[in-house]
Amino acid sequence: VRNLTGILNDFLSMDKLETGAVKANPVMFDLEEFIRDVCDQLTPTLKKGQSIQYQHSGQNHAYLDKQILNNILFNLISNASKYSDQPIEMDTSLSNGQLLITVRDRGIGISEQDQKHLFEKFFRSKSTFNIPGTGLGLNIVKKYTDMMEGKIDVLSVLGEGTTFTVKLKQPQKNEKNTVD
Repeated sequence: VRNLTGILNDFLSMDKLETGAVKANPVMFDLEEFIRDVCDQLTPTLKKGQSIQYQHSGQNHAYLDKQILNNILFNLISNASKYSDQPIEMDTSLSNGQLLITVRDRGIGISEQDQKHLFEKFFRSKSTFNIPGTGLGLNIVKKYTDMMEGKIDVLSVLGEGTTFTVKLKQPQKNEKNTVD
């Protein structure tokens, strides 16, 4: 049921993104509190013995669409859990008008050849043939990141793990100053 729900959600998200039905609605919010809530929601879905080790540095108030950020984090953390048995490391840093989000696993890793295609729709790495998935999650993450005028990078070594880094610009202090 969980796998089918995930597949359905991926297809619904993709459809909404492709038809332009998703519009960013940024608000000011406490980033660290938000991320901890997301981690708490995802913890029951992790493999037995897995955890999310989260650290934050810098400012606390971000100006983003919370639902889009939630979807990005959900996909990245779910993938980290799916392809590793180790704890997942997540760091956020908010300073100088930029939010950096890093999600790191110590799992199966991704070959250099496959890394070139990771964000393509329906692409599945050769190393994941026996692990269920649609090949849509990272494409969705990329589309959401692009929608927020951000950037996503991947660093991976086959057999050692993968690190995704999402970079999102933040408005200057005087542009937005109320907290949701």
